[in-house]
Amino acid sequence: MDYEQNDLSDDKGTIYKVVKRFADIVLSLFGLIFLSPLLLITAIVIRIDSPGRAVYSQYRVGKHGKKFKIYKLRSMVNGAEKMKDKLLKENEMSGPMFKMKDDPRVTRVGKFIRKTSIDELPQLINVLKGEMSLVGPRPSLPHEVEKFEPWMKERLNVKPGLTCYWQVSGRNDIDFEDWMKLDIKYVRERSVLVDIKLIFKTFFVLFGDKHAY
Repeated sequence: MDYEQNDLSDDKGTIYKVVKRFADIVLSLFGLIFLSPLLLITAIVIRIDSPGRAVYSQYRVGKHGKKFKIYKLRSMVNGAEKMKDKLLKENEMSGPMFKMKDDPRVTRVGKFIRKTSIDELPQLINVLKGEMSLVGPRPSLPHEVEKFEPWMKERLNVKPGLTCYWQVSGRNDIDFEDWMKLDIKYVRERSVLVDIKLIFKTFFVLFGDKHAY
């Protein structure tokens, strides 16, 4: 497969777009209602475990490079971003992403909610608002996108998502370039069937993923 292309056009048919958006609205709304007790309990436990807000927002890059605020349950100590510079030499991910297996900034509760992906559940709000989709490449930080090679920007052709090939194929054990190739694989092969398969595969990692940290 040629990954040197950088086509930011959206070539998928209207039916797929309508079905995908309908599924995003219905499933994200159902998820927020059904999971609200879990989100509330987790937020309380986070506040008890360490000082700071339970939910925080952060700018990420969405479809066609448009920035939006993503919502997450806090898994790190307050001021984690300010501590990042001191840890850069410990980065275990290639490319512009920062990943560290035993990141000292992650709280006790944070380790659990990261492993089970509970920290990502508030992004159902982003899905409901239309900024994200249930399935799509994970949204990157602006400074990460600035360092993308031209071919990698093809992943910005679609809305970012809660889950994707990377999410169910090894996550942090996959190097950066292979991660980008998986995202572009999704952009080029996406369909209702592919989305359904990825959603079902995601359920198997919600109960603890050894590749998540």
